[in-house]
This record gives sequence, structure tokens and C-alpha cells, in this order.
Amino acid sequence: MIRHLTANLWLLVLTIVICAIVYPMAMLGIGQAVFPSKANGSLITDKKTGKLIGSSLIAQPFASDEYFQPRPSAVSYNAAATGGSNWGANNPNLRKRVVGALGPMLKYRDGRPVGPDIVVWVQDNLKQDQTILSQWVESDPYLAERWGSANGDFLAGWGKEHADDVAGWSKDNSDAEITPTGLASLFFASYAKGTTATWPETNGTDLQVAFFEHWWRAHPKADVQPIPADLVMTSGCGLDPHITLKGALYQLDRVAGKWAATAKQDPAQTKKDIEILLRSKATAPLGGLVGVELINVLEVNLALKDLYGA
Repeated sequence: MIRHLTANLWLLVLTIVICAIVYPMAMLGIGQAVFPSKANGSLITDKKTGKLIGSSLIAQPFASDEYFQPRPSAVSYNAAATGGSNWGANNPNLRKRVVGALGPMLKYRDGRPVGPDIVVWVQDNLKQDQTILSQWVESDPYLAERWGSANGDFLAGWGKEHADDVAGWSKDNSDAEITPTGLASLFFASYAKGTTATWPETNGTDLQVAFFEHWWRAHPKADVQPIPADLVMTSGCGLDPHITLKGALYQLDRVAGKWAATAKQDPAQTKKDIEILLRSKATAPLGGLVGVELINVLEVNLALKDLYGA
């Protein structure tokens, strides 16, 4: 009996030593010696300052026009909350989000952005007939939400100046808390009636996001370029660091135009140089045997920064 217990005890000790100490230490040593970057999370640091910038495995947002933008993220690019939206093709939430993304992104066949035309169209319609705003709100249940989320500060100030309107709404909806969407609905109703004359001054992005669907209904035959799906659809993890080469080329006019203006270079040559950069960094899975060519957004944006010395 003692002999069996001793043998089992030795087996337990050896198993713990080999599996919990020797094997992990061996893998750690090999990883640090042969693949140190990948073993440490594929981290990327600034070449000049040494400051940690991110990881080539994790997407992060880029808002500036001179940089390529990644896929949308259902988790707001939070690596601690990886996951997808799980919205099906017939889910109204998916349609609402995609429609909100199209306005600032869509381009005509000749490369011109659609966004500025949306802004002019909305402003002209409101100048001619403010009551059309009520028709738009009635036909689009998400209009106030899309526009209100981009004008929270303005609506907060407007709500204070129109406390009676807000109080009346609160009285009729005693169990609900007033939100930017609710304030936007009140503002739209007041503006349509003419009791509010001030429309917020913005860069126009809020109009492109909120009113794209109405512009599209009025211009069903607009000659636009189809947007690559990966620019408007999230990935399963919400943190995919890659976009397709096609998705990157779709953004090329915007990125090249901004860098040409910033670096004071010829726009055509700048566009050509950045396209060469994109194609040089494009890779397909398994050496091109499967899938399409992909671009790592963070790596390309850092290459742009190095190329133009920003």
C-alpha cells in the first residue's frame, strides 16, 4: 500500500514539475528567444520616443482624415470586451448603424465625396420649408437619435432656453428621463413650427450621418461607388486590425488629399505614392492561397507618419 502511494506521489510531483514548470519555462524561453515580438503581444512602439502605440493584432480607431480607418467595432475597440454585435441582416439596429455610416463615406464614381452635397441639400430644403423636418422625422424613427448624438452640447443649451417645452415633455412622460434623442425630437418639432430659429453650426458631419437616407430617397439614381462591405460591417471579434486592400483604396482619395495639403505636395503624386505603399504592404492569408489581400491599418498609418514626417 505504501509503495503504491509513494509511486503515485512521485507521479504527481513529476507531472506538476514537467507540465507546470519545465514545459511553460521552455515555451517562454523559446518564444522570447525566437519570436520575442509575437510572444509579447506584437506590440508597436514609437521609433523616436519609445512610447507604446498599440498592437498589430488589435484594431484602434483613427478619426483624422490623413489616416486610414479600420472596420467598425461593436465593442468600441475595447480589447477587454471583444465581441460582435450578433445583429442579423434583417435587424433594424444593423440597418440603422450602416445607414448612419454611409453619408460621410460614400463617393461618386468620379471620386467626389457625397457628404458635402447632403449638407447643401438639407440646408436648402430647410430654408425653403422648415415643416419638411416634421415629414422627415415621421418617416425616419431614428433621425432624432442619429442627429441628437452628435449635437449633445447644443441640445443641452437649447433645453435650458426652452425649459417649458422640456417640462411639458417630462410631464407627459413622467417615467422617462430626457435624453439627447428626446431633446432632438423636441428641437425638431420647435424648429418645424418656427418657434426656434437657430440651427447649430457644425462641420456638416452630423447632417451627413442623420439625413443620408432622406438624401438617398431624393437621389435614387445618384452615380456612386459601392462601398466595400468591411468598411461598414463589424468583424466577429470587433477588433480585427485588418481591412481589405479594396477597402483601403476606397479611402485613398481622402487620405492622399489630406496628406498632400499637409505636406504641400502634388496631390496626384501623393496619391500614387500612398497607393504604392498600400500595395507593398498588402498580404493575403497563407501566402495568397486563400482569401483576399488585407491591410494592417495601424502599420500602414504608422508608415504614412514616417513617410511624411508628421
